[in-house]
Amino acid sequence: MVRGKTQMKRIENPTSRQVTFSKRRNGLLKKAFELSVLCDVEVALIIFSPRGKPYEFASSSMQETIERYLRHTKDNRVKPTEQSMQHLKTEAEKMLKKIELLEVSRRKLLGENLGSCALEELQQIEQQLERSVTRVRARKAKVFKDQIEKLKEKIKNPK
Repeated sequence: MVRGKTQMKRIENPTSRQVTFSKRRNGLLKKAFELSVLCDVEVALIIFSPRGKPYEFASSSMQETIERYLRHTKDNRVKPTEQSMQHLKTEAEKMLKKIELLEVSRRKLLGENLGSCALEELQQIEQQLERSVTRVRARKAKVFKDQIEKLKEKIKNPK
């Protein structure tokens, strides 16, 4: 007979919840033992019951395993921080260069610092400004057209 899939939500009945906790706790402790024996790995498992009672399994010393874990996580926390700091510094330098280029471009579009520009660059700036003016005029015409339409509607349907 096949078991049905268990829905993952809190068991509301306290008696059923306690029975399920005991069975699953024992199953988990058994699996931890099997993993340590079959794969020759160091396993430490700590479970606290709903009332706060601890249950534990350790394939070797629990304290040594916890200390080893803390040393490992401490070492791994330092390295990513140094790596991430270097990465952030590199990104900041790239962003500063990008900001500087955008500032130069903005000044040129405003007509400032054009003395160092070659003829080709001046022509590109002129074309970019012409495209911008065309877009601004098109938007302005659309806004005017919409306003005229609204006024016509008001004239037709006065309230």
